[in-house]
Amino acid sequence: VQLQASGGGLVQAGGSLRLSCVASERAFSRHSMGWFRQAPGKEREFAASISWSGGSTYYADSVKGRFTISRDNSKNTVYLHMNNLKPEDSAVYYCAGSRPGHSGTPYRTGEYDYWGQGTQVTVSS
Repeated sequence: VQLQASGGGLVQAGGSLRLSCVASERAFSRHSMGWFRQAPGKEREFAASISWSGGSTYYADSVKGRFTISRDNSKNTVYLHMNNLKPEDSAVYYCAGSRPGHSGTPYRTGEYDYWGQGTQVTVSS
């Protein structure tokens, strides 16, 4: 599975962005999907995940209430809607796909087999 992330950019604090991640294969709906982020000098950290059906979601405490993950399996696409952005949200954001058939909302990097190339999000104060 190849993943292509887009939608990053420069935004002022308090603003919003929507990230998109398109998967290359039609079996996209069999994968749980997640968004991670990595700031310079820091480890990659979990942001949000969604089950294969879209019925379950899970968020890191740092983004809960501000970010929303969703998916459209008919378009092989997962989204990350980011509201009330803060400078500390600045990072490269990566989408990731679990192994086929994985249930639930994984949050560890080791639970994901497929990674997109990343899209930069910069929030100015």
